[in-house]
Amino acid sequence: MLPKNARLTISADFARATKSGTRVTTENFVGYLYISPVTNNDHPKCGLIVNKGVGGSVARHTLARKVRHAVAPQLKKLPNGSLLVIRALAKNKVDTTGVEVERLVNKLLERSSRAAVK
Repeated sequence: MLPKNARLTISADFARATKSGTRVTTENFVGYLYISPVTNNDHPKCGLIVNKGVGGSVARHTLARKVRHAVAPQLKKLPNGSLLVIRALAKNKVDTTGVEVERLVNKLLERSSRAAVK
C-alpha cells in the first residue's frame, strides 16, 4: 500500500505528468514521469489509471492493488517532487506485474536523465 503522502490525488497533477512528463510504454503499461524543475522536498507521488477495458470492477481493483504493491519500493528511486503515473492497458496480464513495473520505472528514470542531459 502506498502511504498517503505518496499518492497522486489532484487531477492537475495527473494532467501535468501525462502531458509534460517522460513517457515509456511496456507490454501492459504506459508510464509517465514528471520531474519538477523547481527543487522541492515533496515526496515522490504515484497515481494509477485503470480503465474499464481492463475488466470488471474486481479485475481492475486486483490489478490496482498489485501495481501499488509493486510501486511502493520503487518510490525510493524517484527524485523528490516527481510525479509518476501508470496507465494499465486493456491487454494486461496480472502475473508479471511486479517485474514489469520495476522495469518501467527504471526505463523512465533512464530516459528522463538522458533528456535532462540534453
